Amino acid sequence: VRCTPDTRVVVVDDVLATGGTALAAKELIERVGGTVSSMIFLIELLGLGGKDRLAGIPNRSILSLAA
Repeated sequence: VRCTPDTRVVVVDDVLATGGTALAAKELIERVGGTVSSMIFLIELLGLGGKDRLAGIPNRSILSLAA
């Protein structure tokens, strides 16, 4: 995958739990030159800290569930 310095990416994922996968995706996108503009999740599992780890990255979940 190639990104130019002005490539903006929206990360779409099924589940936000601890945020590890989302942060890894962000790192990979930045490594190839892109910028993550926001993240969207179908489900957020509350209480696992994922939202806290994504502080500073605009993100939204469709459904929030207790972990």
